[in-house]
Amino acid sequence: MRTRTGKPSRSAHVVGVATLVRPAPQATIAATVRERAEDWFEAFLRFFAAAAPMALRMSLALVFLWFGLLKVTGESPVTKLVSATLPWADPNLVVHLLGAVEVGLAVGLLIGKAQRLVLVLLCLHLSGTFLTFVMAPSMTMRHGDPLLLTADGEFVIKNLVLISAALFLASHRYSQANRSRIAVAD
Repeated sequence: MRTRTGKPSRSAHVVGVATLVRPAPQATIAATVRERAEDWFEAFLRFFAAAAPMALRMSLALVFLWFGLLKVTGESPVTKLVSATLPWADPNLVVHLLGAVEVGLAVGLLIGKAQRLVLVLLCLHLSGTFLTFVMAPSMTMRHGDPLLLTADGEFVIKNLVLISAALFLASHRYSQANRSRIAVAD
């Protein structure tokens, strides 16, 4: 008798011409536990695969609402960073304006209408933050070394994650819409 892997079973006993198979109790229990764990894990992933896009969208909305409200109320610590990035503009006005845009993006994410447009605008908004590396490198890098980021540099670079999240959601919604159209056409 052979096991799943094709190896001869240790619990097979030859009696005359017939082979009697007695599964090894530990191997059977281990296989059952492993199969149940795999089934549970797959169910867990299926559940979160369905919930993850909504959770990601709500997380982005929360972050943008929170940061935007801080800017609108004048409580945000980024005024100095914005002032160094855009030296020709009034930093208080720009920070309030950025805050209003961020609150608007958050509301758009929460409402759920025109999501792809909102997500693309969010990416464009976040892309502007990288201007800080050009306009105020001393605030984002130590000794001009892009590998030695300051706290402000880390604050800006984390926007790569937010941009990636927005791009994922935009493409996820797009691929879902295409799958629906294909299913209807079939």
